[in-house]
Amino acid sequence: MVNIDGKQRLLKQNKKSPEGVTLISADSNSAILEVNGKQDSYALGQQISTNFAPPELATEHLYPNEIGMYNAVGTINGLAVSFLVDTGATFIAMNRNQAKRLGIDFLATGRPSVVSTASGVERAYNVKLRKVTVGSIALNNVDAVVLDGNAPREVLLGMSFLGQLEMRNQGQSLQLKKKF
Repeated sequence: MVNIDGKQRLLKQNKKSPEGVTLISADSNSAILEVNGKQDSYALGQQISTNFAPPELATEHLYPNEIGMYNAVGTINGLAVSFLVDTGATFIAMNRNQAKRLGIDFLATGRPSVVSTASGVERAYNVKLRKVTVGSIALNNVDAVVLDGNAPREVLLGMSFLGQLEMRNQGQSLQLKKKF
């Protein structure tokens, strides 16, 4: 246990603390710590201080198309996807052909359900996406729905992804920022 800049941290060997301090080794009298790339021995009761700035949270700016809709380029499970931002969609939503292209075996792994869409009630499958990215923003284990038909034409980026972000209208852009 070390006190770094007034915060108690339980360090594990060869693991870096949020402040950038790494425990190299320790015994009952002292610890060897790496601070700012330099290793030193610290006796029990000795204090250290670092200059720590938390990492910038991933942020993306999206711009409206000619009809005022926001599109985003990203990936699902490592494969490229063009998203249509849809804050009215509960989940990321795609049609069966898009799911097949992305290697999502919704018939085997999905949970059958029924969803209400602008076109009416549709049969669907609830699935979990391993990783979804939009630019530099990446989220794991995101809920999605595969509609058993040809709609929607574009993959909808719904609230199962967007709800985990801060969204702000920044003049001509929509700013998406990771919360943590």
